[in-house]
Amino acid sequence: MARNRVIYQSESLYVSKDVTSTTTGDHHELIRVQSANYGFTINRQDVNQYGNLARIDSLVLEPPTVNFDFSYYLTDGLNEKALGFDITENAQFVSGFLETNSGRNFFILTSEEGSDTTTMGQNEPYSLIGIGNAFLSDYTVDLSVGALPTATVSFEASNINSINGFTSGTEFPYAVTGNLPSVNPEDGEVIPDIMGAAVPENTGQDGPTALRPGDIILEFPSFDGGEAESGTLTSLAGSKGFHVQSASISLPLSRTAIEKVGSKFPFARVVDFPVNATMSVNAVLNEMEAGNLAKIIAGCGTDEIKEIIVKLKQCEGQEVLKWSLKGCTLDSENFSSSIGSNKTVDLTFGVQLGGIDDTSRGIICSGSGQSRPVFGV
Repeated sequence: MARNRVIYQSESLYVSKDVTSTTTGDHHELIRVQSANYGFTINRQDVNQYGNLARIDSLVLEPPTVNFDFSYYLTDGLNEKALGFDITENAQFVSGFLETNSGRNFFILTSEEGSDTTTMGQNEPYSLIGIGNAFLSDYTVDLSVGALPTATVSFEASNINSINGFTSGTEFPYAVTGNLPSVNPEDGEVIPDIMGAAVPENTGQDGPTALRPGDIILEFPSFDGGEAESGTLTSLAGSKGFHVQSASISLPLSRTAIEKVGSKFPFARVVDFPVNATMSVNAVLNEMEAGNLAKIIAGCGTDEIKEIIVKLKQCEGQEVLKWSLKGCTLDSENFSSSIGSNKTVDLTFGVQLGGIDDTSRGIICSGSGQSRPVFGV
C-alpha cells in the first residue's frame, strides 16, 4: 500500500566515512536529528537562433547545485565526531574540512508509514535518498533560554539519488543497501558501487538525551575591560554581569568550485580563506562599565589573545562539550530600550580560524563523546 505521507518517525539520517564507503561499519546513524532539508537546482543555457522564436535546446553548462542542511540537539559531541569535526582539543574544530578531499555521503532512510525506523524488521520496504560528495558550508550553534541547545549544519553536494528496496539479512540488525550517490571528482562519473548500513537502532539510551539551557556556561575572560582596548561598555562577569538570553556561534565555510574542461562536476570544492567566524550574544543589561569608545580604539594593538569559552554540562554537572574561541575581537555592541521591556544589549565577537594544528587561535572544541566509537564497529 502506498504511503499517504512521511513524518519524522519514519526517517533516519546516516553519514558515511567517505565517498567510497560501502560497508556497514562505515555508515553512522546521526542522533537527535530535528530536521533535514535537501534539493537541487539545475542552471541551463538556452540555445536560440535566428528564424526560431522559441529556443531549440537548453543545455546544462554548470554542475547542478545540491543543497543539504539538517539540525540536531547537541549532546556530547558524538554527531560532531561522526561528521568529521575535531573534538579532541588538539586541532582546529573544523580541521577535517579545511583540507582538500572528496567530501562525504549522507543517506536518508524512510520506513513504511506509521513505523518507527528503529523498529524495522526483516524484509520490510524502505526508500533511501543519497546525497553524494557533500562539503561543509556552515555550522551554527544556537543557545537560548527556553530552548534545547541546537546545531544546524549545511552542506554543498554534487549529486543526489534515490532507490527503493527491502531490508535484508537473517537476524538483527538487518541491512539496507543502495547505490552510492557519489561521483569521481576527476572525471565526473558516478562511482559504481553498493553501500550497506544497519537498520537504525539508537533509541536514545546512549549519552545525554539533550542538554538544558540552565547547564550552559559562558565565560568572557579579558573582555570585561571598560576603557581597555577591546573592552566592553557592558559588565560581562561577576555579580554585576549581564544576564544572557541567547548566544550563537556561526562558522561559515564558503567554498569555490574548481572546474575543468572535460568534467561535468567540480574536481574540488576548496575553502575560501581567511575563514571568519562570529559569536553573537543577546542579554538583559545589568551594569555598565566606565568606558569610552574613543579611548578603546586609540590603542596600538596588543599581543594578548582574548578568549571566549562556552561550556555545556549534563544535569549531573559533568562537562560534555566545550568550545574555546581564541583570538576574539569585539566587533559591535548595541543597546536597545523601550517602554514595557527590559533594556538589552547585543554583542558580536569575531574570530579568525588558524591553521589545522594551530590551537592558539581559532575555534577549539572538546567533547566527552570522543571516547565513543562511530565507524568501524
